[in-house]
Amino acid sequence: MHQKPDYIQLTNSLKSACQSLDLDQESTLYKNIIAVSNYLANPNFQIAVFAPFNYGKSTLLNAMLGNRTLPIDLIPTTGAAITVKYGATLRTRIILSDGTEIYRDGTNILEKFAVLDRNRQMQKNVVSVEVFCPHPFLEKNVELIDLPGTNDREAQDNLVQDKLLGADLVIQVLDARKLMTLGERENLRDWLLEREIKTVIFVANFLNLLTPEEQKQVYHRLLFVAESFRADLPPGFSNLYRVDALPALRARLKGDIALTNSSGLSAFETSLQHIVGILQQDCGGVRLPRVEAITSQIQSLLADKIGKISHEIKTFDENKTSKIAIKEKAKNIIFQGFKSSIYELKECLKLPNLLAKYQSDLAVVLAGNDLQSWQIGTLKQDLTELQLSVMGWLYQAYDFFQEERPEDLTIPFPDAPKLNLPPKPNHTNSHDLRETGSIAVGGGVGWLLGGPVGAAVMGSISYLLNKNIQNNEQQSKDVYHQQVANICIAAAEKYLSDLSVQGLYILTKYEHKASKVINFQPDQEPLEIRKKREILRNSQNAFNQFIIELGKVNIKTKYPPYQQNLETAKSANIQASPPGNSTESTHTEIKTERKVEAQAKADINTNYNPQKKVEIPFQKGSKNPPKPVNVEAKFRAWEIDEEIAQMKANMNSASTQQQSKTQVDKNRITRAYQILGLEPTVSFAEVKQTYKTLVKKWHPDLFVNQPQMQKQVQEKIRLVNAAYNILEAYYQ
Repeated sequence: MHQKPDYIQLTNSLKSACQSLDLDQESTLYKNIIAVSNYLANPNFQIAVFAPFNYGKSTLLNAMLGNRTLPIDLIPTTGAAITVKYGATLRTRIILSDGTEIYRDGTNILEKFAVLDRNRQMQKNVVSVEVFCPHPFLEKNVELIDLPGTNDREAQDNLVQDKLLGADLVIQVLDARKLMTLGERENLRDWLLEREIKTVIFVANFLNLLTPEEQKQVYHRLLFVAESFRADLPPGFSNLYRVDALPALRARLKGDIALTNSSGLSAFETSLQHIVGILQQDCGGVRLPRVEAITSQIQSLLADKIGKISHEIKTFDENKTSKIAIKEKAKNIIFQGFKSSIYELKECLKLPNLLAKYQSDLAVVLAGNDLQSWQIGTLKQDLTELQLSVMGWLYQAYDFFQEERPEDLTIPFPDAPKLNLPPKPNHTNSHDLRETGSIAVGGGVGWLLGGPVGAAVMGSISYLLNKNIQNNEQQSKDVYHQQVANICIAAAEKYLSDLSVQGLYILTKYEHKASKVINFQPDQEPLEIRKKREILRNSQNAFNQFIIELGKVNIKTKYPPYQQNLETAKSANIQASPPGNSTESTHTEIKTERKVEAQAKADINTNYNPQKKVEIPFQKGSKNPPKPVNVEAKFRAWEIDEEIAQMKANMNSASTQQQSKTQVDKNRITRAYQILGLEPTVSFAEVKQTYKTLVKKWHPDLFVNQPQMQKQVQEKIRLVNAAYNILEAYYQ
């Protein structure tokens, strides 16, 4: 038999899946996977012989080999799995855990390395034991494996289970004097049937020690047991044979053909050789069913692991997306509020609005040399309220996003204007001017106007700005006063123009800096989630490759291959959009800022022309500016609604989970625990152990001589079996 290439790939895929599951190397599944992988990689046909200790396994093998190849004694002796292979001469190879290989002629060295120690335990430093024997049966790529006796030590039982999984054919030796014990039946179910190992032959030993009548009864009983086992053997071959092992060995050593025949050995060997020859032609039919049993567990565990990690990542992504959505809404609302406040402040700083609101009062203030008081009491109060409104949104954005701390918005006042008054006129009313005082105003030469002259100037200011004086004669008499009023009016306009240009320039720069404050970047993904994404990707790839390899050997699966989850990949790279929502708009804003800055500087450096109306380039092209709304109140209300909605979503999620749990039939599960006498908190291992204990206690074979108890016992066993099946399904 030659190894098929597909088996190599399947073996690699098995090991890769095992690695993805991160199984404990001492776990049963891990050992089963390694055993199956080695099994698939071995081109030889392996026959494993197993039974409880002192059932005559080694004696049977020695009889088949024709000499005392393997150690036998009246106490449990086989302390390792001894593999017998073909060799030109009888030799033994021992491999130790430190890598040492020991070769010896003959098999005497087995007594040192392949038997139980004084404490009847296997030697831990022995990795493998191989015997090479020149037997024609072995020359046909056949290996015989002598396994340690079962029902003695747990370590030996674990080794037997591993080796059975890698055997193409199993020979189970029975002791005719004990029929088939409950332990042997459990091993048939747990070690063979549940793992799809069905190529099994039973060999009854020690029948020669019974009377003819007992032999007949026992053999019929064993035949019933053997026939009830669902063996997968070639048609026409029995799965039960009688071999008196010790007489057969003696006959072989003496060369007594008649005694060999009467011991049952010849008939058994003939059938065995035919069965092996047929099964060798269909190695896939033998090996793949047990591979399928293992791969079914692997697929289930991998699917569970992938599902669990996917759920964790999905939950994280949904939470992340939800948080980003909340912040995006908050950013938009804050940005709208900020824009609204900026708009109000810009409107206030437009020169026409400044002139309409302040020019008259400012001209009077300048005439009265009371600029500082007016700046503090009126202008600063008005501008501070609007500036605080703008800054309030930025500080709210900083509290929410914690990106960049905002700067305070400060719009300084222009320098005090210089009032350069004309020379005093020489006319009859000139004595009135002596009521004035000559004082420097704003660092230049000016007049502090007071008394009747001051009143006349203020009246002229009112006339010139409001055009409400109709007496032309009076106008001609107040020419000097009107000249002074014009100077104050022009100084007020220049002051307000400087305030407008400088204020709008500062505000424009401040507005662009604010985009860094009203913004957020998604938190960097935690290392734990990044690792989970990598594990998920690797697990899905391993699972998909596993499915492909199973398909190559015609092993069906109920699981479809996993598709790459693009949505998860997208959510892992969610980026927040800056205010304005596009890179193009950001570039446009930067260009506009530079243009505004250049124009504003030019306006500031231009000599003042009282006839020229100052216009701010930033205002060009603005259409339908947003109306101020109570955005903060709207945001707070939305925030509360969002929190309530989230709480409701969490409550609905918990309710759904609770409903899914209540779908399980709790009454049946509770009843099952009661039948087995267990608490609902126990592990499945405890359930299984309790089940075995109860089966041993109430097995009908124990009450053969008590007919009155048979019905009660059968009912008890039925209930125990039913309870176990319910709990087994529940724990899965």
